[in-house]
Amino acid sequence: MSSYAVRKTPGDTQWFRRDRFGMFIHWGLYAMPARHEWVKSFEKTPEAHYDLYFRHFDPDLYDPRDWARRARLAGMKYAVFTAKHHEGFCMFDSKYTDYKCTNTPAGRDLLREFVDAFRSEGLRVGLYYSLLDWHHPDFTIDTFHPRRDDPDALTQNQGRDMRRYARYMRDQVTELLTGYGKIDILWFDYSYTGDNGAGDKAWQRGKGKDDWEAEELIALARRLQPGIIIDNRTDIEQDLWTPEQYQPTVWMRHSETGELVTWEACHTFSGSWGYYRDEQTWKSPDMLIRLLVNTVSLGGNLLMNVGPTSRGYLDQRACDALDAFAQWMKYHSRSIYGCTMAEPDLLPSCPADCRFTQSEDGRRLYLHLMAYPFAYLQLKGLAGKVEYAQFLSDGSEIRFTEGYINRYSEGTTLTNDVLVLELPTVKPPVPVPVVELFLK
Repeated sequence: MSSYAVRKTPGDTQWFRRDRFGMFIHWGLYAMPARHEWVKSFEKTPEAHYDLYFRHFDPDLYDPRDWARRARLAGMKYAVFTAKHHEGFCMFDSKYTDYKCTNTPAGRDLLREFVDAFRSEGLRVGLYYSLLDWHHPDFTIDTFHPRRDDPDALTQNQGRDMRRYARYMRDQVTELLTGYGKIDILWFDYSYTGDNGAGDKAWQRGKGKDDWEAEELIALARRLQPGIIIDNRTDIEQDLWTPEQYQPTVWMRHSETGELVTWEACHTFSGSWGYYRDEQTWKSPDMLIRLLVNTVSLGGNLLMNVGPTSRGYLDQRACDALDAFAQWMKYHSRSIYGCTMAEPDLLPSCPADCRFTQSEDGRRLYLHLMAYPFAYLQLKGLAGKVEYAQFLSDGSEIRFTEGYINRYSEGTTLTNDVLVLELPTVKPPVPVPVVELFLK
């Protein structure tokens, strides 16, 4: 069994660390301008103009069954859906606001359809809920609010009450956690206490746990759904650490105790979370697979985002990215599910441009070849520890020697602890080949 002790938290993270791979879904009115989910803030869009998106939101091609099928084929085991993003628009039929999908031409509860479709494919369900809300009349104008630079912004702020807004959040979270069955993950986003206005805008301070009344919000969620996984973005550390759009190089640790934590890297296929028609920095299949491998090799999960179009389908670029995962995971998922960082005594054996993952029971070691070597690969310290080796993709044997390289009549002698894999000259036709090592 794995010797890594992970910090215990109130939520049930055991299944989460086993499943390793999930789908993030950012979908809302911002899919209509199609130029970033923060478009309302970036462009300081007036309410009158943003209301055009509300009046014309009509996802007539929305088929969450297709999304769920694609997620499952890509090897994803759970999904997190934006019930409400920063714009404040609700993708569910909340009784606490009129700013919701049932009041648009969509005319139905889009979240319920998502939940039903993903559960039917055997995927666990998570909900994203924004702590920010640029539409709610009680959410105070701050450094990110679309009205921050209005000449009368300070006047507009008068009478707004974050206590009423915090109550609104608790009311909506109650709806989400009582009206849609078992919810496995609650993904709050996000606190920004360090972001404050300057000079005469100093009143536009950032927001954190006191503004969200986070302790009460979290206690409510845990009372309604015992075992639910909650992230740490309310400004209170909980079950899940969530590095965004960067690749950690070590297993994340608790800032005070130093304990290893349950963590999940969240990434986009392109440079935006919401649908962005003209965005061009889409990741290559190689980079996508590397993100997954790198993350699991450090004991983490990967949450990979799609941004559906306003008509409700995944565009071809997103489908191609999901297909890249599907083609690789079909043959290599054994090196991801139920795997974690290799045992400490094995890590020094991992060559440059390679990554190890190891099965939770410790019996199999997976060597991911990020750069394909020529002919021989030396694994120092593994001699005498490996019973059998094969390519995971097709189960074909990989022969090996110990302490020497078997090169025709002129062998090269190495130290006795070196295991030498004899690899074919031609790289297998996959972005990242994997060697499965059965340990003695």
